[in-house]
Amino acid sequence: MSPDRSHIGTGPNGPLSAPGGDGSPGEGMSRRRFLAGAAGVVGSVGLAGCSVTHANASASSLTGHRGPAARTEELDTDWLFGGLLSPGSTNPNFDDRAFARVNLPHTVTPLSWRHWDPTSWEQVWIYRRHFNRPANFTGLRVFVDITAAMTNAGLTLNGEALAPHEGGYLPCTREITTLVTEHDNVLAVALDSRFQLDVPPNRPAPYRSSSIDFYQPGGLYRHARLRAVPSTFISDVFAKPVDVLSPSRRLVVNCTIDAEAVPAHPLSVEVSLSDATHTIGAVTAPVRVTAAGTVSVDIELGDLGSITLWDVDQPQLYDVTATLVSGGTAIHDHRCRVGFREATFTEEGFFLNGRRLKIFGLNRHQFYPFAGGAMADRIQRRDATILHDELNCNMVRCSHYPQSEAFVDACDELGMLVWEEAPGWGYLGDSAWLAAARQNVQDMVERDRNHPSIVIWGARLNESPNNVSFDTAMKELVDSLDGSRPTSGATDGLLYTDTNAEYVMDVFAYDDYTQANGQASLLPPRSGLPYLVTEAVGSLSGPSTHYRRTDTESIQQGQTVAHALVHDIAASSDRYCGLLGWCAFDYCSGQGFAFGGVKYNGVCDIFRVPKPGAAIYRSQVDPAVRPVIEPSFYWDFDPPSPPDGPGTGAVVCSNCDYLEFSVDRKMVARATPDRSRFPHLQYPPTTVDLSPSGSGSPVLRIDGFVGGRKVLTRVFSSDHRYDRLKVEVDDERIVADGSDATRVVFRAVDRFGAPRPFVTGVVTLDLSGPAHLVGDRSFDFAAAGGVGAVWVRSLAAEPGRVVLTATHPVLGTGQVVVRTV
Repeated sequence: MSPDRSHIGTGPNGPLSAPGGDGSPGEGMSRRRFLAGAAGVVGSVGLAGCSVTHANASASSLTGHRGPAARTEELDTDWLFGGLLSPGSTNPNFDDRAFARVNLPHTVTPLSWRHWDPTSWEQVWIYRRHFNRPANFTGLRVFVDITAAMTNAGLTLNGEALAPHEGGYLPCTREITTLVTEHDNVLAVALDSRFQLDVPPNRPAPYRSSSIDFYQPGGLYRHARLRAVPSTFISDVFAKPVDVLSPSRRLVVNCTIDAEAVPAHPLSVEVSLSDATHTIGAVTAPVRVTAAGTVSVDIELGDLGSITLWDVDQPQLYDVTATLVSGGTAIHDHRCRVGFREATFTEEGFFLNGRRLKIFGLNRHQFYPFAGGAMADRIQRRDATILHDELNCNMVRCSHYPQSEAFVDACDELGMLVWEEAPGWGYLGDSAWLAAARQNVQDMVERDRNHPSIVIWGARLNESPNNVSFDTAMKELVDSLDGSRPTSGATDGLLYTDTNAEYVMDVFAYDDYTQANGQASLLPPRSGLPYLVTEAVGSLSGPSTHYRRTDTESIQQGQTVAHALVHDIAASSDRYCGLLGWCAFDYCSGQGFAFGGVKYNGVCDIFRVPKPGAAIYRSQVDPAVRPVIEPSFYWDFDPPSPPDGPGTGAVVCSNCDYLEFSVDRKMVARATPDRSRFPHLQYPPTTVDLSPSGSGSPVLRIDGFVGGRKVLTRVFSSDHRYDRLKVEVDDERIVADGSDATRVVFRAVDRFGAPRPFVTGVVTLDLSGPAHLVGDRSFDFAAAGGVGAVWVRSLAAEPGRVVLTATHPVLGTGQVVVRTV
């Protein structure tokens, strides 16, 4: 766990500062809870990302830090959920003894992995939280922070209404200093989760939730906390690297000071830059506060020529600590994480630190089976690891809304670039809706402008109608808040073809679902601006509208080929900055081409398990790092698999120089990558004729060679008699805080561990120990194609040994153990 972003000290007249901000939601939060990622600048200059410190970490645990300890109180546990809002339920004396006790993150309705019913959550709900004011909050300003609530939140404290919050993806912060009492406080949240709200990406009546491409289950689905700050404190730090590629690179740090009244003592701010071992530089500047409110000061650290740049291969991060000093005493500090890098989009391609880099990535939705958006930070971070380490993406698009700070924080650490965009989908509403969209853009940039991984802002809402005045205002807003990253927004066909239409953003981004000769293709880059393909394949340009494990093997393999084709075209010209395929993970939707309420567009399924379509992504890695052999077919001859095997066009994705194929120990083919069809991919797929008879249950062996040396062997059995149930857990230990969780995957495999398709039967799940099962206890293998997953979530303050047992009537039993600590 990383340390808190801000810390509080004691001055001549008692406590002078505490973790917090002027309402900046990430401030002072534990990284596991509120992975802040707030202080960074990217764009065509450097970039900085705010790190977070655990609220209970001692000051001595902070690298190079001698400041005072933070003061926060997490509110994730012991909420009372009363279901539908009832009269009087926001009043402090309301009888809530019948309410259910829940922990955050939380979804208002039970969900399975498919067949979601929006009417089950499109209501107004009531949450209540009782708390006492922590003793060490005395004399300080107090804030309540809720990092996301779907969709509109009406808040009351002790019966007094706070300003409501609109929109489901960005933080809500309210000062409660004058309302909070020493004992028996009641915070009530009336949560409006209806779709027909006049806020992005929603739409008022007569629109329904199926009018956008993704479902949005209601709930307090991230985190909450109390935060105490002194009357004068550092509310925000924006650390902006400048002239990053020059030996005279420097860091301009903008510190915002929030004063409840004119301070009695002179103020100054000390800013230091450090790595894990030493302080690199430090500067002090005076701050003059002449009235209550906020004031900012720019402080520059120079002579940073020895800094290591943040890059996709070496994501070097540094710490920035800004300390507020009053009358010679350090009273409050705010710590940020910084990455120095230059990211530029040009008509000749994308450049990172002066080096051309072809963008290769996918789009990601943040919603999960069984839980909607209410998944632990560990699970959000796991998605980033899957994209980066398993699918070899160097960029991800957060479609179509700002996503969990935990996810973006992980991207900072992994070295994966991020496109972040404001909520929206194919629509612009009335003046109130547009005002809410503008607020979303401001809140998004202020929350995340310090992440080094974010290299572009989606300020133009996804596939929205062209509105030059609104788009211009959004671009100007982003430039005023950041100024170091370009702006863009994914467009559809109209803006591409109408070259007279005014496009005001910096990078032209196009969702390209072109088909040519019945195959996925791309249009040439539009001239005049840097050009990035932000969506391709999906339901619209591949061989099918969906890619389920229950579909024919030719359809599943077709997804691989479609993604390979579009990435090959994107790699063919430097005019393409790159391509982000649609999409990483299946997701629940009520829009067109959904089956059973699921859009099967992902190269991974909804459980985050790679499909055959992921093979092209998994193979795009240097074999010195990891040799890969990934067939886009199954070695299976039983119905509904083809009786003569994969056939003449069997596709294997690999990064090897050549592959040798043997059936029952007899070599049947030697094949090299298909560079005639995919001339521009670094590691093209291999096509081979595999048409053996299925009689005798043959065994397939594939050997991969690099530099004439065998580096990898994969073996596949067609004999179902030795198939088994494989059960794996991502993490053997999780935190017993009531929020943390880990995934357990179960699937049918052959005797060599290779996937077995089209398996039927029901997997039953049994959980013992101090944990909660997030998932169905009876899982229909036939519906999911022989793969499934559930999540194990800890119970608060109940450490122990958790055992999950999965049983299939034919494949047997598998078991995993998780310890909650």
